[in-house]
Amino acid sequence: MEGWDWKKFLLPYEQAIEELKVKFKTLRTELKSREEYSPIEFVTGRVKKVSSILEKAKRLNVPMEQLETGIEDIAGIRIMCQFVEDIDRLAELIRQREDMTLLYVKDYIKNKKPSGYRSYHIIVEYPVQTALGMKRVLAEIQLRTLAMNFWATIEHSLNYKYRESLPQEVVNRLSKAAEAAFLLDQEMSSIREEIMEAQKLFEDKSNIISKVLNGIHELYFFHRVREAAQFQMRFNELWDTDDVWLLKELLGQVEEAIVRAKKGNASK
Repeated sequence: MEGWDWKKFLLPYEQAIEELKVKFKTLRTELKSREEYSPIEFVTGRVKKVSSILEKAKRLNVPMEQLETGIEDIAGIRIMCQFVEDIDRLAELIRQREDMTLLYVKDYIKNKKPSGYRSYHIIVEYPVQTALGMKRVLAEIQLRTLAMNFWATIEHSLNYKYRESLPQEVVNRLSKAAEAAFLLDQEMSSIREEIMEAQKLFEDKSNIISKVLNGIHELYFFHRVREAAQFQMRFNELWDTDDVWLLKELLGQVEEAIVRAKKGNASK
């Protein structure tokens, strides 16, 4: 390990993490734009700490010269989903991608670990363009529900505290908590359609409100002060209600007024 340049060694992994985070966040935005729903709730990523790499290499008997192939999660992406069904959908989207090579998966949802841990791991080979040319690095993409992630985060912290030797009482309580998280995911899946419909209504209302307010601002820009003030008063009456249809109607009126304003401005 003498003379090992960790900073240089980890650079491609750091680049891979940044690129993958951007790509999956972009995928989320595109899916919401195309389908009005995305299985991605949010994305995080990290490069494994040197101490953690060394501990894992020791545990798996991986020689230093084989770290790049022997440790698969030096680069780690974690994607949170609302529902278990979203994980299946997202896993299929990842399989279809051509900017990374899927090597294999570890399905800890159907085959949970003895501890109760549930997650879906995808090991990919990702090409990074470095100053010395293209380099392929391994990365682990973890797909979890929010409930799975909450449990896994707590378990990780406790394992760190007890150095992987958890007291039996803690093991038992963690196991019960894992089942509770699993039951929560099942319950959420049973009302998935209702939850998604409610979220869509909320997003629709938010988008309409933004468009109305931007439209009113645009009318002020065209010096249509009287119209803008009238629309603002009508908006003030409606914005605290749940009547999306009336807000849509107001948006249509604002957009028509903007068209008239633009035509009037062009004729001057």
